[in-house]
Amino acid sequence: METIHLYRRRYMPDETVELKDDLILYRDDNILVTKWNILKPRKDIDHGISVYYMKDGFKISKVFDANDKLVYWYCDIIETEYRPEENTYIFHDLLIDVLIYPDKHVEVVDLDEFADFTENLTLPAPLLAKALRRTNNLLRFIYEGHLDELTEPITSRE
Repeated sequence: METIHLYRRRYMPDETVELKDDLILYRDDNILVTKWNILKPRKDIDHGISVYYMKDGFKISKVFDANDKLVYWYCDIIETEYRPEENTYIFHDLLIDVLIYPDKHVEVVDLDEFADFTENLTLPAPLLAKALRRTNNLLRFIYEGHLDELTEPITSRE
Protein backbone atom coordinates (compact mmCIF):
# COMPACT_ATOMS: atom_id res chain seq x y z
CA MET A 1 0.00 0.00 0.00
CA GLU A 2 1.34 3.43 -0.91
CA THR A 3 2.13 5.84 1.88
CA ILE A 4 0.48 9.25 1.62
CA HIS A 5 1.70 12.06 3.86
CA LEU A 6 -0.68 14.81 4.96
CA TYR A 7 0.35 18.12 6.54
CA ARG A 8 -1.58 21.15 7.78
CA ARG A 9 0.24 24.45 7.30
CA ARG A 10 -1.10 27.24 9.52
CA TYR A 11 0.00 30.86 9.53
CA MET A 12 -1.51 31.74 12.90
CA PRO A 13 0.18 30.27 14.83
CA ASP A 14 2.98 29.70 12.34
CA GLU A 15 3.26 25.90 12.21
CA THR A 16 3.27 22.87 9.97
CA VAL A 17 1.89 19.70 11.54
CA GLU A 18 1.88 16.21 10.07
CA LEU A 19 -1.58 14.66 10.22
CA LYS A 20 0.00 11.25 10.69
CA ASP A 21 -2.97 9.71 12.51
CA ASP A 22 -5.59 10.75 9.95
CA LEU A 23 -7.16 7.79 8.20
CA ILE A 24 -7.61 8.29 4.46
CA LEU A 25 -11.00 6.93 3.40
CA TYR A 26 -10.96 8.05 -0.23
CA ARG A 27 -8.79 9.95 -2.70
CA ASP A 28 -9.08 11.03 -6.32
CA ASP A 29 -7.75 13.99 -8.33
CA ASN A 30 -10.20 16.45 -6.78
CA ILE A 31 -11.14 15.22 -3.29
CA LEU A 32 -9.58 13.55 -0.30
CA VAL A 33 -11.73 12.20 2.54
CA THR A 34 -10.20 11.60 5.97
CA LYS A 35 -11.32 10.50 9.42
CA TRP A 36 -9.49 11.99 12.40
CA ASN A 37 -9.28 12.64 16.11
CA ILE A 38 -8.51 16.09 17.51
CA LEU A 39 -4.76 16.77 17.75
CA LYS A 40 -4.88 18.59 21.09
CA PRO A 41 -7.51 17.63 23.69
CA ARG A 42 -10.51 19.97 23.93
CA LYS A 43 -13.77 19.82 25.87
CA ASP A 44 -16.02 20.91 23.02
CA ILE A 45 -14.84 18.77 20.10
CA ASP A 46 -13.30 15.31 19.81
CA HIS A 47 -13.23 13.85 16.29
CA GLY A 48 -14.55 14.19 12.80
CA ILE A 49 -14.50 13.38 9.14
CA SER A 50 -13.35 15.80 6.43
CA VAL A 51 -13.50 16.22 2.69
CA TYR A 52 -10.80 18.31 1.04
CA TYR A 53 -11.91 19.92 -2.22
CA MET A 54 -8.41 20.47 -3.50
CA LYS A 55 -9.26 22.28 -6.75
CA ASP A 56 -12.02 24.39 -5.18
CA GLY A 57 -9.87 25.41 -2.23
CA PHE A 58 -11.88 24.40 0.80
CA LYS A 59 -12.13 21.63 3.36
CA ILE A 60 -15.43 20.69 4.96
CA SER A 61 -15.36 18.83 8.27
CA LYS A 62 -18.19 17.21 10.19
CA VAL A 63 -17.09 17.77 13.79
CA PHE A 64 -18.35 15.73 16.75
CA ASP A 65 -18.00 15.90 20.52
CA ALA A 66 -16.88 12.92 22.64
CA ASN A 67 -20.46 11.60 22.67
CA ASP A 68 -20.68 11.52 18.85
CA LYS A 69 -23.02 14.51 18.80
CA LEU A 70 -22.64 16.88 15.85
CA VAL A 71 -21.11 20.16 17.04
CA TYR A 72 -20.92 21.87 13.64
CA TRP A 73 -19.71 21.65 10.08
CA TYR A 74 -16.37 23.46 9.96
CA CYS A 75 -15.21 24.80 6.59
CA ASP A 76 -11.61 25.88 6.09
CA ILE A 77 -10.47 27.91 3.12
CA ILE A 78 -7.28 26.22 1.89
CA GLU A 79 -4.58 26.10 -0.75
CA THR A 80 -3.41 22.58 -1.61
CA GLU A 81 0.19 21.84 -2.45
CA TYR A 82 0.93 18.36 -3.75
CA ARG A 83 4.47 16.98 -3.96
CA PRO A 84 4.21 13.86 -6.16
CA GLU A 85 7.81 12.76 -5.60
CA GLU A 86 7.03 12.41 -1.87
CA ASN A 87 3.31 11.60 -2.28
CA THR A 88 2.70 14.46 0.12
CA TYR A 89 -0.16 16.91 0.46
CA ILE A 90 0.33 20.19 2.31
CA PHE A 91 -2.91 21.98 3.07
CA HIS A 92 -2.29 25.68 3.66
CA ASP A 93 -4.94 27.19 5.93
CA LEU A 94 -5.89 30.58 4.45
CA LEU A 95 -7.37 31.80 7.75
CA ILE A 96 -11.02 32.36 6.82
CA ASP A 97 -13.41 29.75 8.24
CA VAL A 98 -17.14 29.14 7.88
CA LEU A 99 -19.09 27.30 10.58
CA ILE A 100 -22.51 25.75 9.99
CA TYR A 101 -24.35 24.76 13.14
CA PRO A 102 -26.94 21.94 13.40
CA ASP A 103 -29.73 24.56 13.28
CA LYS A 104 -28.27 25.70 9.87
CA HIS A 105 -26.99 29.01 11.29
CA VAL A 106 -23.91 30.10 9.26
CA GLU A 107 -21.04 32.05 10.81
CA VAL A 108 -17.93 33.38 9.03
CA VAL A 109 -15.00 33.63 11.45
CA ASP A 110 -11.38 34.77 11.63
CA LEU A 111 -11.81 37.70 9.26
CA ASP A 112 -9.82 39.81 11.73
CA GLU A 113 -6.83 37.46 11.35
CA PHE A 114 -7.25 37.59 7.59
CA ALA A 115 -7.28 41.41 7.72
CA ASP A 116 -4.03 41.40 9.74
CA PHE A 117 -2.36 39.22 7.11
CA THR A 118 -3.71 41.46 4.35
CA GLU A 119 -2.35 44.62 6.02
CA ASN A 120 1.06 43.09 6.59
CA LEU A 121 1.12 41.26 3.22
CA THR A 122 2.25 38.17 5.11
CA LEU A 123 0.78 36.11 2.29
CA PRO A 124 1.17 37.01 -1.40
CA ALA A 125 -1.65 39.21 -2.73
CA PRO A 126 -2.82 36.60 -5.29
CA LEU A 127 -3.27 34.06 -2.48
CA LEU A 128 -5.25 36.58 -0.42
CA ALA A 129 -7.52 37.19 -3.42
CA LYS A 130 -7.96 33.41 -3.89
CA ALA A 131 -9.02 33.10 -0.25
CA LEU A 132 -11.75 35.71 -0.69
CA ARG A 133 -13.01 34.20 -3.95
CA ARG A 134 -13.05 30.70 -2.44
CA THR A 135 -14.98 31.96 0.59
CA ASN A 136 -17.47 33.64 -1.72
CA ASN A 137 -17.89 30.44 -3.76
CA LEU A 138 -18.39 28.33 -0.64
CA LEU A 139 -20.94 30.75 0.83
CA ARG A 140 -22.81 30.85 -2.48
CA PHE A 141 -23.04 27.02 -2.46
CA ILE A 142 -24.32 27.08 1.12
CA TYR A 143 -26.85 29.91 0.61
CA GLU A 144 -28.17 28.32 -2.60
CA GLY A 145 -28.94 25.12 -0.68
CA HIS A 146 -26.14 22.90 -2.01
CA LEU A 147 -24.50 21.98 1.29
CA ASP A 148 -25.76 18.39 0.98
CA GLU A 149 -23.87 18.02 -2.30
CA LEU A 150 -20.65 19.26 -0.70
CA THR A 151 -21.04 16.99 2.33
CA GLU A 152 -22.05 13.85 0.39
CA PRO A 153 -18.48 12.45 0.31
CA ILE A 154 -18.61 12.54 4.12
CA THR A 155 -22.15 11.31 4.73
CA SER A 156 -21.72 8.41 2.29
CA ARG A 157 -18.67 7.18 4.25
CA GLU A 158 -19.90 7.52 7.84
